[in-house]
Amino acid sequence: MRQVPQPHPSRITPFAGHPVVVGVTPEQPEVVALTAASLAKGQRATLYCAYVDPGRVTDREFPDGTVEHSGLDPDLPDYGAWHARADALTAALGRLLAGSGATWEFRYLAGRPDRALTHLARAVDASAIVVGSGRPGTGGRLHEALEGSVGTHLAHHQHRPVIVVPTSVVDWKTPLEWR
Repeated sequence: MRQVPQPHPSRITPFAGHPVVVGVTPEQPEVVALTAASLAKGQRATLYCAYVDPGRVTDREFPDGTVEHSGLDPDLPDYGAWHARADALTAALGRLLAGSGATWEFRYLAGRPDRALTHLARAVDASAIVVGSGRPGTGGRLHEALEGSVGTHLAHHQHRPVIVVPTSVVDWKTPLEWR
């Protein structure tokens, strides 16, 4: 059986000067990317904003964290669709992060979010990975109950710290509503 490297003090990546990776999605609250930008700026490091497209598969991974990817159905021409998504996300992030003072880059990745973010974090020697606390609403809670959250998968499958930014909170005094 293959020995999996475990978290250890010798594997700690220093925070100062090392990049921060943040997982972003189009519908995600702004607080996730802004929190990651604040962290990266405080560390005097680059912020890597990564969108992971689950409808595409990774064909090749490159040392700089970029990937070559293709659609799940090779017979469907979707070249323009993913490029349009990447352009829209880059523009939205540009507007959002303009006043943050953070230096940032965008990466369009493919496949499982936890694996793709781990690959990028390794490639850029990131000090931490930032993700949102999950999808809002009952559908998001059901999805996380069945498949687990990206933050949980990251915390169990790689050694970098995972920072989970709350995207919604529950009032402990109010009963949880299942709609």
